[in-house]
Amino acid sequence: MAEASLSYEQASEMARHEDVEVRKKLAAREDAEPEILYFLADDTAPEVRRTVAANAAAPRHTYALLAKDDDEGVRTGLAEKLAQLMPGMSAGERDTLQRSTHEALDILARDQMTRVRQILSETLKDVSDAPAEVIKRLAGDDTLEVAGPVLEFSPVLTDEDLINIIESGTAKGGLNAVSRRDQVGEGVSDAIIATDDEEAIADLLGNDTAQIREQTLDDLIDRADKFELWHAPLVSRPKLPSGAETRLASFVADNLLDKLTERDGLDEKTMEAVKSMVHHRLQSSGGDKNLASAGQLEFLDGELPIGVVERLMTAGRLDSNVIGKALNSNDNAFVLAALIVRSKLSKEVMREIFTARSAKGIVAAVWKAGLSMDMAIQVQRRMAGISPQEILESKGKTGFPLTNDEMKMQLSYYTDKRAP
Repeated sequence: MAEASLSYEQASEMARHEDVEVRKKLAAREDAEPEILYFLADDTAPEVRRTVAANAAAPRHTYALLAKDDDEGVRTGLAEKLAQLMPGMSAGERDTLQRSTHEALDILARDQMTRVRQILSETLKDVSDAPAEVIKRLAGDDTLEVAGPVLEFSPVLTDEDLINIIESGTAKGGLNAVSRRDQVGEGVSDAIIATDDEEAIADLLGNDTAQIREQTLDDLIDRADKFELWHAPLVSRPKLPSGAETRLASFVADNLLDKLTERDGLDEKTMEAVKSMVHHRLQSSGGDKNLASAGQLEFLDGELPIGVVERLMTAGRLDSNVIGKALNSNDNAFVLAALIVRSKLSKEVMREIFTARSAKGIVAAVWKAGLSMDMAIQVQRRMAGISPQEILESKGKTGFPLTNDEMKMQLSYYTDKRAP
C-alpha cells in the first residue's frame, strides 16, 4: 500500500525529529521535496545520510556533498547509485546533470577507501558514455581491484589511453587485465610485449581476439623455449607464422605435441616436419612419452614444504592471499603443499591429478581445499599448463562449473585409484 503523501510542514517536522528512525524513513521517500532531502544529506546520523545517498530522488546538489562525507557507507551508497544512473540517462539528462554527477564521480574515484573506488570501477566498467577522466583515473589506480575491471572491459579507454597507461606502469596484474580485453589492437599488443611481463604476454597469446604482428609472434616463438607459460597459448593460437609449428614442436611438452599435429590448415610439408620433430624427440628421450614430467610438472617430484605450510595452517595464515602470491611467484611446490594440507588429499593423489592434467580434477582439488574458482583457473593455467581452450571457467561470475557431487566424484576417482 502506497504511503500517504506528506505536506511540506509535516516533512519539515519529520526532518527535525529527534528519532533517527523517523528521519531515516523520510530520507528514503522519493516523493520528499528536494530541499528536505538536501537538508537530510547533512544530518548528524550517518544512517540518515546513507539513506539519502541511496535515494534516486535525491537532488544533484547533494552529490558532491555526499561524495565528501566522512562515512564510508555514505560514499559507497552514492558510488553505487551514481554509477547505475549513468547508463540510463538520456542525452538531455546527461547535459543537465553532467557537471554535478561527474564532479561527484571524480571525487569518489579519488576516495581513500579502496572499496568505494572498487564499486565505482565495477559499475562503470562497461558503461560506454562514462566520463573518460574518471575511467582513466580508475584505470591508473595502484590497486588491481580498482584498476582491473576498467582495464579489462571499459569501452571508454582508447588504444592510445591503454598504451599510455602501460608505459606509465599499472597495478600488479593490470597488464594481464589489458591482455584479456576484447579486440586488443596491434599497438597495445606491442606495448604489452615490450614490458617483458611473462604472465601478461601469456594472457595476450591466449586471447584469440588480440591482434599481434606476425614478426612479433615470430620473435616470441624464438624466445618461447624459456617461457613454458607461453607454450599452450602459442600452440592454440588460430594463426601462426609460417614454420612456427615445427619450431614449437622442438620444445613444447608432449601433451601439446598432439595439438600441433591437429591444427587446422597444416599443409602436408609442415605436417611431415612436425611429425619428424616429434619422432626425433621421442627417440632422443628413449621413447618416453611423459616428456612433461621433466618440464613444467617437475614440482611433483621435488621436496614439498609441507612443514612450513602446516605451521601456516595452524597459525591461520594459509589463506588465498598467501597461496596466490606463491602462485604468482611460480612457487609451485608451495602451492601444491598448500593444496595437500588444506584439502587433506595425499601427495600421490595430487600427483595423479596433475600428471593427468585433468581440469576437472584440479578444480575439484581446489574446491576441496576451500579456495576460490578464480584460484582453480590460475592453477589450471599456471601450474598444470592446460591450454586456454580446455581450462574450466567459472559458472556465472564466481561459481564452480561442477556441482559438489560432481567434484566429489572426481576426487573419488583418483582416491579410489590409489586404494590398495
